[in-house]
Amino acid sequence: MSKQISAAESDCEQPVSSRILLSVGTPGQYVGSEPNSVVKDLNTVALRVALAFPDVYGVGMSYHGQRILYELLNSQTDITAERVYAPEIDMERELRENNLPLTTLENRLLLARCDLLAVSLTHELGITNLLTMLELGRVPLTRFERSGDEPVVLAGGHATFNPEPFSDFFDAFLIGEGEEAILEVSRILMEEKKNCPEGDAGALKEWRTSLLLRLAREVEGVYVPEFYKTETLGNGSVVPVAAVESGVPFPVKRRVVNDFGSAFMSTSPVVPVVQAVHERVTMEIMRGCPNGCRFCQAGMVCRPQRERSVESLCDGALKNYLNTGYDEVGLLSLSTSNYSRFGELVEAMDKEFAPRGVSLSLPSLRVDDALSGIPERFKTVRKSGLTIAPEAATDRLRQVINKDVTNDNLLEAAVNAYKQGWKTIKLYFMVGLPTETDEEISEIGHLSNRVASMRKGPNKKHAVTCSVSNFVPKPHTPFQWEPMDTMEELTRKQRLVGEAVNRRKVSFKGHGEETSHLEGVFARGDRRLGKAVLKAWQMGARMDGWSEHFKPELWKEVLTGFGLFELGTMTRDENDPLPWGVVDIGVTVSFLKRERQKSRQEQMTPACGPDSCGGCGMPDCPFHAG
Repeated sequence: MSKQISAAESDCEQPVSSRILLSVGTPGQYVGSEPNSVVKDLNTVALRVALAFPDVYGVGMSYHGQRILYELLNSQTDITAERVYAPEIDMERELRENNLPLTTLENRLLLARCDLLAVSLTHELGITNLLTMLELGRVPLTRFERSGDEPVVLAGGHATFNPEPFSDFFDAFLIGEGEEAILEVSRILMEEKKNCPEGDAGALKEWRTSLLLRLAREVEGVYVPEFYKTETLGNGSVVPVAAVESGVPFPVKRRVVNDFGSAFMSTSPVVPVVQAVHERVTMEIMRGCPNGCRFCQAGMVCRPQRERSVESLCDGALKNYLNTGYDEVGLLSLSTSNYSRFGELVEAMDKEFAPRGVSLSLPSLRVDDALSGIPERFKTVRKSGLTIAPEAATDRLRQVINKDVTNDNLLEAAVNAYKQGWKTIKLYFMVGLPTETDEEISEIGHLSNRVASMRKGPNKKHAVTCSVSNFVPKPHTPFQWEPMDTMEELTRKQRLVGEAVNRRKVSFKGHGEETSHLEGVFARGDRRLGKAVLKAWQMGARMDGWSEHFKPELWKEVLTGFGLFELGTMTRDENDPLPWGVVDIGVTVSFLKRERQKSRQEQMTPACGPDSCGGCGMPDCPFHAG
């Protein structure tokens, strides 16, 4: 008896031909079939989810958040979660020339035939890649064009803490941590699918609106732009001011996984078949950060601090190792050395993995006692390079940004690091910070030279890498009202650092001013940017986070045409409503204002802890006073 083709199977495409694959770079990223990937029979599931990452495969496969969602959703018998990444420029061209769609990797499922397109928008500059993915996946580009039988396009990730610049393209946003919320969204979608009408366009539109309204009302953290009234301020900003449907929250509370110690853990991630940015076991040991750096959005929006136990981390790392074969374990958090059992964790990992030939990779560490907490006997700690982020080169400027580190700390840490076997040190700094002086900018180079001089013995060349990024004021931070430096000013400041660096001992790496400027426009922008993004994409903007593809003149032309080019460099009034005010991260605006004032007075706020509370207002914080 011949097999009858089901509706589910008809939604799938044939694999891309070998002729096309041989015409593009890194063809393996489009093939799928990797170890630990999950391919389900589409006829046995009730919900199809496409997990979309708007960047290339090698970047997306290293993103820990997608690993969690992929395993979590696929652990549900009635849900299939499949992956899709942005095609590189050559593959986009081949797909267009051959009139082929973009599909998921697992079942070659057409994106337009998915129920939910869940997008990890981790960086603002990924938005044009998303438009490419939508068009190639046969999904209408804007929410205004979508009807009931098309996927709900949902965004999550750090770039969504100001959802307004991208609100034209997403039906909904999931603000905050997604493990619990994505299951709630999925269950509502499965329930509502049973009521989806067929054929009648008007009925489909009403059904879709009803579905989105239910998501907005019932799932904490979900923001649906169409249910909010906006107003235009005197400075031109378009801001949400109220919900227009009963039961829809204003503002929308950030979703928080309170019991992080028991939250779902990835133990069997998909192993890439081509090189990824990070190829190692990744263990998320902690969420939140107690330090309160005033420039750091993640430190504000990821509160409160929560940890996993040493025992669960070692058990999870072992399962990951056995399921992947990786020879390195990386510890993931905003401030790893603030983990309360840091030394104990490193020692336990060493005991488990040293006999297996698996090393431990440590992220950026604080320069107080973190290095002394990793004695020589911990043989699994890789010591080829150590990353430290002083951010500024003078004690005064670190008081402004609330970075509790001194130059004496840094130089002592460098001596200890070289003694313990680290060969190179990478230092992260920023230029463009509020109140900085030219002398403090040049001091970045001088301080890097001094750190390099701590290295004794032969082979001193490039003992230090000095990496300098450009400060971008981010929403929900004490500096959210500050203007960003112009591109010309950032170029001048980067040059000052470069002139002060001893190139024989220090490798200097500056960040592009054009991409930083665009990031600043998006970070504090509003709904007016939707039309500009669409126009730039139509004119050829692609892979904006990659210097070889970024088109600064194109973006300047488009943004200038819409009167938005200087959106990032404008000063905002503390008393004006903000576009991202529709999001409640838990930290109060009054706390952010106090921290901004303290920065101007060069006053520090102690790190959160059992004996200190900065009064940020975050609910369920273990250190909250009273």
